[in-house]
Amino acid sequence: MPQFDSKLIQVMRSVLDDVMNSVPFEISGTTAKAYLAEAILKAAAQGHTSYNELMAAATNQIQTILSIST
Repeated sequence: MPQFDSKLIQVMRSVLDDVMNSVPFEISGTTAKAYLAEAILKAAAQGHTSYNELMAAATNQIQTILSIST
């Protein structure tokens, strides 16, 4: 399991908070949050460590969450 430094963890938390603010209310529950957190963690593990890269990885999953929940 990869180890992330505290600076990257803070960036990942910020991305998760920000992306959750853009998720439609009807899918903004804990399942969606966990799914997006997983996407962020996977992207970070693959070396994507900037805010923008992690945000893109997370926002790319919103449509998937929408399709699963409907």
